[in-house]
Amino acid sequence: MNETDAVGTPQTGGTVSWTGRYFEDFTVGDVYRHPLGRTVTATDNSWLTLLTQNTAPLHFDTHYASQTEFGKPLVDSTFTLALVTGQSVTDISQHVMANLGWDRVRMPNPLFEGDTVYSQSEVLAARPSQSRPDVGVVTVRTVGFTAEGRIVITFERTLLVYRRGHGPRFADVRPEWDPRSLAAAGLPVEESEPS
Repeated sequence: MNETDAVGTPQTGGTVSWTGRYFEDFTVGDVYRHPLGRTVTATDNSWLTLLTQNTAPLHFDTHYASQTEFGKPLVDSTFTLALVTGQSVTDISQHVMANLGWDRVRMPNPLFEGDTVYSQSEVLAARPSQSRPDVGVVTVRTVGFTAEGRIVITFERTLLVYRRGHGPRFADVRPEWDPRSLAAAGLPVEESEPS
């Protein structure tokens, strides 16, 4: 609920929610449990597989996959990598200048349609960039796991993260409460005097 002033007009200020870590915020050994889980659907799996022209029927042909040791379609591993990387952005790379790469990508257990994936990252290294004074180099190990705790992916990722006070700024846009918006929100509308 928005705060309002004495006459009921919503305030245009407010506190900006979490905007991510800058280089100075990373400490080796810190572990960040990423807040959002995601249930993988059959559509996620088949669309990503077909979008990337992966022709392995194990990912999109239920009849074919039923004849494998898994008995059902496996989630495309590149989807798993993209999903878990995406889950980590709010904590790791909201202020990324560049992603330098992934190393030691491993999938120790299968991921299936209908599984819900959660993730966490541990800071392995953080050092100032030698060639770019406005960023630092951060390396993390990220682990993706199901609601049951089964690890489905691990990887190390190295990236350049802006130092505080550098890089792009988020927009500072605030709502303009015109009479139509006030009325739509059920708030009092000041009557203008006829001229």
